[in-house]
Amino acid sequence: MSKIEKAATPASYEEAIQRLRTIVAELENGTARLDDTVSLYEEGLKLSAFCNACLSKAEQKIITLENPQQ
Repeated sequence: MSKIEKAATPASYEEAIQRLRTIVAELENGTARLDDTVSLYEEGLKLSAFCNACLSKAEQKIITLENPQQ
């Protein structure tokens, strides 16, 4: 079994960003096995999509707050 930990769905944007930073560091290290590298990459893509969704939601909320009559 690999030492790579798979995180559950993050509780927050900040948690997802922190995990992404960890993944990037592990990938940049270059010592992970191929299957672990692919798993990390896949997890990173999912976290990236989660972060993008969080940012889109925040952006929509700001737009709504700035233009309450629309």
